[in-house]
Amino acid sequence: MAQNTVQKTPVTMLGLGTMGTALARTWLAAGHPLTVWNRTPARAAALAAEGARVADTAAEAVAANTLIVLCLLDDTSVDVVLSGTDLADKDLVNLTTSTPAQARARAEWARERGARYLDGGIMAVPPMIGVPETGAYVFYSGSRELFERHQQTLGVPAGTTYVGKNAGFAALHDVALLSAMYGMFAGAAHAFALIRKEDIDPASLAPLLADWIVTMAPAVHQTADQLRSGDYTKGVVSNLAMQVAGTPTFLSTAEQQGVSPELLSPYFELMRRRLAEGSGEEDLTGVIDLLVH
Repeated sequence: MAQNTVQKTPVTMLGLGTMGTALARTWLAAGHPLTVWNRTPARAAALAAEGARVADTAAEAVAANTLIVLCLLDDTSVDVVLSGTDLADKDLVNLTTSTPAQARARAEWARERGARYLDGGIMAVPPMIGVPETGAYVFYSGSRELFERHQQTLGVPAGTTYVGKNAGFAALHDVALLSAMYGMFAGAAHAFALIRKEDIDPASLAPLLADWIVTMAPAVHQTADQLRSGDYTKGVVSNLAMQVAGTPTFLSTAEQQGVSPELLSPYFELMRRRLAEGSGEEDLTGVIDLLVH
């Protein structure tokens, strides 16, 4: 009986750090022919044992396949690694962390060299790659045609979310979400600092804190709705004036607990500035306008 086989798209992977290696392993496990290259050749040894072809040079790796995926240290590394390679008619997918401006410039750089370009922002850490239940995904921006052509292959290591033809949008979404994450970490750090000197087990605060963050998270939908409508008083429950009036309690508590207010003070100052503009009936959304130059 004849056996039906589906040819998996060959992939070239440039960069075998922790994330690059995790990506490479998922493509190998899924049966994709894989060519790899890394500046430090020893990092390719384990993948070679698993079936990857190891190229001696980046140029050789690029020449091997049409789909080229990069996961390098930074944008400068992309220049260094791809210098002297022939990118004509290649599909370049850049998963190297960069700024939106760098991504847009890289897209133009690739176009000038005859390549098609997608930029990506990975919303995961390496142990999440290739494990669907972790919810790992990658933002992609740039050529929609290129995204659709390779979506099935790109979806092997992690989910795929296309965010627009502007090549900088994947990086922008990546940094926006991670910025919110660090804001959350800052709030959690302040909360733990407040109880640090007390007879309170941090492990007892942790579930309360986690549940509270989850409860508050849907507020971002109201903020988005207010930004779209321009009406910052829409659906307000606790207005800006009331919240500003409560800030001295937070600052006094921090002082009494011997905790620096430096993680809270900048936000409170923005709230006071917005209130000074006569917007006391608004939600907190107005502080966003103070941040935008």
